[in-house]
Amino acid sequence: MIRAVRNILRLVGIARTLARYDALFPADWLPATGGLVFAARVLSGFRTAPGMRVLRPGERLARALQALGPSFIKFGQMLSTRPDLVGETIANDLSSLQDRLPPFASADARAAIEAEFGRPIDALFAAFEDTPVAAASIAQVHFARVRLPDAGDADAPETAGVAVKVLRPGIERALTRDVDLFRWIAAIVERTQPRLRRLKPVATVETFAESVRWEMDLRMEGAAASELRQNFDDDPMYVVPAVDWERTGRRVLTTGWIEGIPIHDVDDLVAAGHDLEAIVGKASESFFLQVFRDGFFHADMHPGNAFVGDDGALCVVDFGIMGRIDRRTRYFLADMLLGFITRDYARVADVHVQAGYVPPGTDRAVFHQAIRAIGEPIFDRPPSEISIARLLAQMFQVSERFQMETQPELLLLQKTMLVAEGVGRRLAPDLNMWQLALPLVEAWMHEHRGPEARLADMAADALRTAEKLPRAVDALERAASRIADGTVKLDLGRGGAPQWPLWLALAAVGALALAALLT
Repeated sequence: MIRAVRNILRLVGIARTLARYDALFPADWLPATGGLVFAARVLSGFRTAPGMRVLRPGERLARALQALGPSFIKFGQMLSTRPDLVGETIANDLSSLQDRLPPFASADARAAIEAEFGRPIDALFAAFEDTPVAAASIAQVHFARVRLPDAGDADAPETAGVAVKVLRPGIERALTRDVDLFRWIAAIVERTQPRLRRLKPVATVETFAESVRWEMDLRMEGAAASELRQNFDDDPMYVVPAVDWERTGRRVLTTGWIEGIPIHDVDDLVAAGHDLEAIVGKASESFFLQVFRDGFFHADMHPGNAFVGDDGALCVVDFGIMGRIDRRTRYFLADMLLGFITRDYARVADVHVQAGYVPPGTDRAVFHQAIRAIGEPIFDRPPSEISIARLLAQMFQVSERFQMETQPELLLLQKTMLVAEGVGRRLAPDLNMWQLALPLVEAWMHEHRGPEARLADMAADALRTAEKLPRAVDALERAASRIADGTVKLDLGRGGAPQWPLWLALAAVGALALAALLT
């Protein structure tokens, strides 16, 4: 009861902020919220912030979430990956939600660092700049310098630049409070809105809570950066900064400093002599490798997180949001994309059925027709205008009609692709980055899904089975030994006709052998 009262009071305050930004339409998604909406308008004095009337609903909502603070900024960014929940237009508007807040005091940052490592700043860094270079909802970043171990060498630099990321004071408590509110709202929606249950609002909030929990431990972000860096160890044109583990803890992350031109500064890139089409090609290749080769991709690729080095290398930062795709989902995604590209819509329909994404009893012919309605308009457009991300978004819209369950990992991938497409089109408007990746997709499919790959999979399965045979034989020998020493007695009955004890023993032997093969 106390929780409900507390959350209702918070909802009134939130609704008041939404009213000021003319963004109360999310209240329509909840049952019996008319009174809440009216109270919010009264408390806001029936006034809206200047300039709101000319903005789209999603843009107004993004401004309101920005005003509500860190948890709501993060939640808005999560909703931007869920066009199935809020619609494609609002999702796109939320994707522009700026994760920027005023910086907190440098004294607090210094205190957090010293508390984390139990050492004074001067012992950890050769220099530490108090003015942050970036301030976001959860943390801010400072530039610092560290002493290098080989500084005694006359030819070696004495220090190196690093980026020091520090969590905001009290951010854990604030996020815990807000996540509790989100859970309470999601439970009400799931309980009172049967049509929305397939969208899994409770599971969505739990996914958000889990991601936030990981973001609150910067060692996890460091581990993600380390894994991505290892995956591209042999590629000097895709740069991931190294993690300084000596100066990394739960509330502090230190990585190498990245020098470069922000990827969205087209004029500066041209002035520096960079080949914009080559940059798009590298972005396309690296994204393909992350998704299909590794199943682990940078899922927060907004322009502020990518830079171009002096040598044209693509350099990335900020690894708080990463995506993972298992091998089965990668196969599904590659089959689906190639099906669309080759206009084989029956194949697209079949892979959805085989993956279990389509409910049993779905009319395959109607589903096939719906997929054709998505794919055919693509071929009326020039290659530069084809958007694979929007194609996936339309597939999510079809999912509602056929009561398909949401696949969160594909939603995150779709939103990442949409951001990547936007960057690619800004750099080279006449180039389609996914068309550049098509040969890589086809080669990967041939290697992993072609006849040779299937034969290799069959051989691997046979080898795994063969490796289990000794255990199966051992199980049979142990079962036979139990029969021989009388632990399991056989009664052949008159005339040698097997009776039920024998069948029981044989069944036990068979079960033991089968268990040995399957484990």
